[in-house]
Amino acid sequence: MSSAITQKQTKSQIIAAVAEESNLSKKDVQAVLLAVKGLAACHLIKNGSGEFTVPELGVKLKRVDKPARPAGKQMNPFTKEMVDVEARPASLSVRATAMKAIKDVVL
Repeated sequence: MSSAITQKQTKSQIIAAVAEESNLSKKDVQAVLLAVKGLAACHLIKNGSGEFTVPELGVKLKRVDKPARPAGKQMNPFTKEMVDVEARPASLSVRATAMKAIKDVVL
């Protein structure tokens, strides 16, 4: 196992580190990451499968359909006071979930 990295890395630092570790050029690593991004986008768009898993990273991306919320009054759960809530249109969002492989490394 590698040692901990204490500083947040930039995109170019990540690409350089992956290139060094995998003996690929930085351009090749960037091309692979762009291909994975494009593949994920194809799965997560409106008519896609809705789920994309990257097993080696231990991450699952899932499309979440958020229903519309009508305007009205709702109770604030902390103060029990009724407050006005603005309407929100239906929308799509993406949720990232850590899988067992990455959880085992972190814990």
